[in-house]
Amino acid sequence: MRDAFHEDLDTITDQLVEMTHLAGSAMARATTALLDADVHLAESVIAADEELDEMRENLDALSIDLLARQQPVATDLRIVVTSMRMSSDLERMGDLARHIAKVARLRYPEKAVPASLTSHILEMGQVAERIVTKAGSVIASKDTETAISLEKDDDAMDELHRQLFAALLSDRATFTAETVVDLTLLGRYYERFADHAVSVARRVVYLVTGQFAAGVELDHEEEEEASGETVLRPGAASA
Repeated sequence: MRDAFHEDLDTITDQLVEMTHLAGSAMARATTALLDADVHLAESVIAADEELDEMRENLDALSIDLLARQQPVATDLRIVVTSMRMSSDLERMGDLARHIAKVARLRYPEKAVPASLTSHILEMGQVAERIVTKAGSVIASKDTETAISLEKDDDAMDELHRQLFAALLSDRATFTAETVVDLTLLGRYYERFADHAVSVARRVVYLVTGQFAAGVELDHEEEEEASGETVLRPGAASA
């Protein structure tokens, strides 16, 4: 029975790693669709999000089953409970990539991103891909040092986010209102994608040590709820 239980725990870890792969692939393809105005690629990202949703449902069902049948304690209990929270973060990351793809689809055949900001959005996409790849490695290895280092990648994304807003608010900017709205939302999607990856890494630290580092007891989503922040969501882009 215990061998089967630990096999199930390994399955949960494997599924979480696979979810990071799917989220990373979705982000890479969504960014390409956005910058190239590739509506077919955008549609494929939107459709593929169902696979991530299904993986989360299956992982959560397995976790609940293990809680009911095995009544795990200590580290085993942390693995099961924390994995359910991580699957939520990863599923949300897939949703954010889907939102980016929807912006690409909404503006087709035009490009949503003006030429002057193409390299900037490309860099945000590259940082997002890098951070989700690291998150997958952290889940597989339980390497707390690498988990903590994801904060630096998130800092890089936050700086790119700030620079994007500065460009939009510049006195020299000549963007249309539509473009400003699109880029404001897109910047938020990339920034939140990185935030969720950091939340995954923080949960791995908790899983290994049984403690959160000082000052990071809440994840990003919980911090927003505590502060009453409302997340921007596009009407047309989310349709």
